[in-house]
Amino acid sequence: MTPYDRAHAAMDADPENEALRLAVYDRLADAELFLLLEHEPDADNDIIPQVFETEEGDFVLAFDLEERLAAFGEGPAPYAALPGRVIAQHLAGENIGLGINLGVADSAMLLPPEALEWLTHTLTHTPVAAEARPLGFDAPALPPAVLALLLPAFTAKFDQLAGLASHALLGGVTYEGGRRGHVLAFLGTPEPARAGIAKAMHEALTFSGLEAGELDVTFLSEEDPAAQVLLEKALVLHLPEVEEDTAQHVHVGPGMDPDKPPVLR
Repeated sequence: MTPYDRAHAAMDADPENEALRLAVYDRLADAELFLLLEHEPDADNDIIPQVFETEEGDFVLAFDLEERLAAFGEGPAPYAALPGRVIAQHLAGENIGLGINLGVADSAMLLPPEALEWLTHTLTHTPVAAEARPLGFDAPALPPAVLALLLPAFTAKFDQLAGLASHALLGGVTYEGGRRGHVLAFLGTPEPARAGIAKAMHEALTFSGLEAGELDVTFLSEEDPAAQVLLEKALVLHLPEVEEDTAQHVHVGPGMDPDKPPVLR
């Protein structure tokens, strides 16, 4: 099962659970989806999705596995491999919905245009940069019910951060002036990756189902005194390591080359 499959199955098992519904959107945003096209991308890298007219409106189709795309088309079909968030962004405002895994998996789902607009709007939110002087760190003072929402959301994002930090530390923090809160500290993260990780954790909090949730994200070296205190008191969350085979054999499908961004028509 794919991460999206698992999220969809959990939602089906408890359809009234808002956090599980939000998790489906989060997995779709992060997933590489294979978008069915009218024809192969042209020399300008323009990609034209195949649009299906239905009684419920117009939809384009995408699949979270290349094999599922082939099964739907009963053979090879032109496609562009794109992150779900990119597809949603391009479709927002076009009055076109998105069908996922239709006819080939139990995780089949139709997202109407308004759902794509909501997703795109939600993904545009960014964390606010701020500075504060911590006075001390403690174990996280979070109820089990809150941790049960946060930890799966963090873990789903961690799967994309292999090699960008040794681990993350979730702890309580008291700042100068008396403000108390919680901090998620990443150890050993290179500077260029920090903004992306902060955005990913912001999304994890947004899609966790917690209302008015707040979490500070910071980056420390393993030699930092604050890191040593957190290692003793915080909840230690391990990130996956880079697999050499994965790093050496990266397939860049149509629309995934950052030097040739896709143009959806």
